[in-house]
Amino acid sequence: MRKLRRKYKKPKRPWDSSRIEEERKILREFGLRKKREIWMAEAIVREFRRRARDLIAIRDENETKILLDRLVGLGILERGQGLENVLALNVKDILNRRLQTIVLRKNFADTIKQARQKITHGHVYLGNRRIIFPSYIVPVEKERMINLKGGKKG
Repeated sequence: MRKLRRKYKKPKRPWDSSRIEEERKILREFGLRKKREIWMAEAIVREFRRRARDLIAIRDENETKILLDRLVGLGILERGQGLENVLALNVKDILNRRLQTIVLRKNFADTIKQARQKITHGHVYLGNRRIIFPSYIVPVEKERMINLKGGKKG
């Protein structure tokens, strides 16, 4: 049986007041339930930045193209940007691509928390596939396929 591992790392300084205040602002802005969701987004950013640093060191054009195409497909970077832009990524870039945030931006919900509720209750579809995870990172080409069960389309 496969051993499940954490997809995030806890902060090294648990009682750092500036970090706690910053996380609290992000929680409110993006309608997250737990700080663990921020830490998961930080882990995603950390991994992309680590891969970019490695690619800068070894100068592999093929792997660089694969990484940049993936980030462009996820909508995190724009076409034509380089590895330097990958190193400048932050948590908000990832959180802006979550299904919860996109549902709010498309005016399917009045508040960020209502967007989360509609997703978890199964009212949001990606094409004809129901997505119940607010943390789903929406690729750019599938963003226009998001719609509500009630027939309101984007």
